[in-house]
Amino acid sequence: MLTTMIIGNKIAEARKRINISQAQLAERLFISSQAVGKWERGESMPDIITFNRLAEILGVDLNYFSEGFKSASTEMTPIESMVKQSDELSAPRQKKKLTWDMSRGNWVNADFSGLKNLHEKFSSSNMQHCKFIGSDMSGLLLKSNNVNSCDFSSSEISNSHIHRSNLVKNLFRDCSLKETEFSGSYVMGCDFTGTDFTGAEFKFGGFQNNAMVNAVWNHTSFNTMQIVDIVFNGKVEDCYFENCAFKKVTFQHSTLINNFFKNKSLKGIRFVDCQADRMTYEFLKNGKADLTGITLLMPTGKNE
Repeated sequence: MLTTMIIGNKIAEARKRINISQAQLAERLFISSQAVGKWERGESMPDIITFNRLAEILGVDLNYFSEGFKSASTEMTPIESMVKQSDELSAPRQKKKLTWDMSRGNWVNADFSGLKNLHEKFSSSNMQHCKFIGSDMSGLLLKSNNVNSCDFSSSEISNSHIHRSNLVKNLFRDCSLKETEFSGSYVMGCDFTGTDFTGAEFKFGGFQNNAMVNAVWNHTSFNTMQIVDIVFNGKVEDCYFENCAFKKVTFQHSTLINNFFKNKSLKGIRFVDCQADRMTYEFLKNGKADLTGITLLMPTGKNE
């Protein structure tokens, strides 16, 4: 307790010297203000990686945290011990590839535009008003994320997995979401203008009030989804809708070809100036959809 109290006092003194609050220090370290409070009360101590960043922010070196330890023995102080361990781990013989991981972080107003190879490095994070414009995010895993008002425009997000996450008011304009899986996720108020959803899969979640002008719908599947206040336009081909709840869903100026609908009721869908092939038409009719607004396509491509 004595050593942690000394270190805590050192942190508090240096923080006050540069005139920042516990909350401001926590924000720079991407941790909670409660964690900083525990350090300064001597209830816990940062790890060596955090100590390095802490020293940079406070304008001190690591030796600053060791000052004040009085011992008759020749034992190293806790900080010196951690530095030694860090040096040993980073010795040339280890030859470990350096990696970075921003998972479990709280990101606000950050600009990550143009990044590549993100993969799992942002899982379990809270992201607000961040930019990922023109990034290569293929193979991305977002698990238990809250993503609000971020800009992913013109990014490659194909073959990704969005799991148990909330995506609200984000921009995905001209993105590729090919073969991307959304599972247990809720996507609301997002702009998918010009986005390619070829092979994308949505299941066990919600898809609500999203803009999708000129989006590409091909081999896209919706399974056990709540689809609310959505407008599909353009060609919708080889798509799959099963056990979905539709409310205020509109197909407008759409050509529907080879689509599968398996739902108890399709009464929440309306059609405006649409064309459909025979198979799609029969599935819709079987689900008691209002077929007003649909013209049946002939096998030759001419309308009936």
